[in-house]
Amino acid sequence: MIECTGLKGSDAMSSIDDLAELRCKVFREYPYLYSGDLGYEREYLAHYAESKNSFLVIAKYEDQIVGVSTCLPLVEADPVFQEPFTAAGYDLSKIGYFGESVLLPEFRGRGVGHRFFDLREQWARKHLFTIATFCSVIRPDNHPARPLNYRSHDLFWNKRGYQRHDELISKLDWPEVSNLADHEVSIEIPHSLVFWLKPSL
Repeated sequence: MIECTGLKGSDAMSSIDDLAELRCKVFREYPYLYSGDLGYEREYLAHYAESKNSFLVIAKYEDQIVGVSTCLPLVEADPVFQEPFTAAGYDLSKIGYFGESVLLPEFRGRGVGHRFFDLREQWARKHLFTIATFCSVIRPDNHPARPLNYRSHDLFWNKRGYQRHDELISKLDWPEVSNLADHEVSIEIPHSLVFWLKPSL
């Protein structure tokens, strides 16, 4: 059985190395194709430890961490994620930002994604946020790295009450895994991310 536990960011930091490795492994997959850096991931996760309002959901199977989902107030998120909302006139203090969810492939399809959202939305209501948001990378349907059996999460997110807002876009660079001349390389590439909002919690 997979156990999902909600923790304050500071309480999850004893597992920071495991979480960093997990994020690098899962985000390497399509659609993010992230050529991860463990040092950067540790620094990123340390930001959650420093926030008194951050929250993580840890998924474990037989004491092994197999997934993690993160959130914190949008006012505490990286400015690159705040900028689209500021430009559009949103009150950032009313928004809970759901950072990322990662889960090892062999544990998908067992309801963990719903638990990630259930617990994060409970956290958002506790903090009196009126909007929950997250972002996803924009990829064309004919992207060369798209697996033949790939299924987007759009339908799942819609069923959870989230709507895509194409007017809310962030730009972010990260090193992407690419194959050139039959060998793998890592190239820093700019990416566009679109936000999804649930306006009633």
